[in-house]
Amino acid sequence: MRLLSVIVLLLSFLYVPAQAQKLVVAQDGSGDYTTIQAAVDAVRAFPLERVEILVKPGTYHEKLIIPSWKTDITLRGENKENTIISWGDYSGKGDINTFTSYTVLVQGNGFRAEDITFENTAGPVGQAVALHVEADRCVFKNCRIIGNQDTLYAGVDNSRQYYINCYIEGTTDFIFGPATAVFENCTIHCKKNSYITAASTPQGQPFGFVFLNCTITTSNDATKVYLGRPWRPYAQTVFLHTKLSGNIRPEGWHNWNKPEAEKTTFYAEYKSTGPGASPKTRVGWSKQLTRKEAKKYTPATVLAGADNWQPKP
Repeated sequence: MRLLSVIVLLLSFLYVPAQAQKLVVAQDGSGDYTTIQAAVDAVRAFPLERVEILVKPGTYHEKLIIPSWKTDITLRGENKENTIISWGDYSGKGDINTFTSYTVLVQGNGFRAEDITFENTAGPVGQAVALHVEADRCVFKNCRIIGNQDTLYAGVDNSRQYYINCYIEGTTDFIFGPATAVFENCTIHCKKNSYITAASTPQGQPFGFVFLNCTITTSNDATKVYLGRPWRPYAQTVFLHTKLSGNIRPEGWHNWNKPEAEKTTFYAEYKSTGPGASPKTRVGWSKQLTRKEAKKYTPATVLAGADNWQPKP
């Protein structure tokens, strides 16, 4: 037993904890890789520690995929204004559809992005996704997500996503999908007379899209904008303490010509501000939350799930 104890003690001195892996991407060749995809591909499957990929300034013309087995990756730019991932696919281009039109597809759980722009440059040609997120426990901080129709696809069922201090712009249904997603301190910019959100929250899922302390802005071409419409019958979208442009339609919400959806959707606001705040003119099937009801809409509560995930900004 004494010999065994000595061996264990010696081995403990030899053990060195694994360090978080860091990779650098630079187009000029000064980093480890010249493309982001090459850096992602170099990460081992299911890494034991978080892997940080530092992306040097530049426009990276890539259709980037973070596979499901590339978990716990942080993609960090130096400046969101000049660190850009750009592509231009759209639905109807060859065999591409809405769900394959993405510029960036995230499937690996625990993904985090900071100071990056995700853009789809296809223009106003129909559905063209900039960022498509299917993974769970994802955080996007200080990012720009740029496109037109269907800019951000927040899928799938049971996916939890946290967007903080981000800028998101588009035209029609440009934040859509079934995920549980919190948008905190974000600027949401609508460029066309259309609909900001199109949630498809599954029946029984506690939360859908939650906007906290956000600002909704509109272009000069967007004078009649709806907060949302239900892509699927149990859509949930809630705005709390959000400043609304005066170009938000007084009724606020649209039923997508599906009157039956009025009975199952949950569309609500709490203390909206700005010229677009108009609780008395909202459609009768939407809701103004009470103070007690609003208390549960915190990132910690909305995104907790069964594992009590607590997203860190």
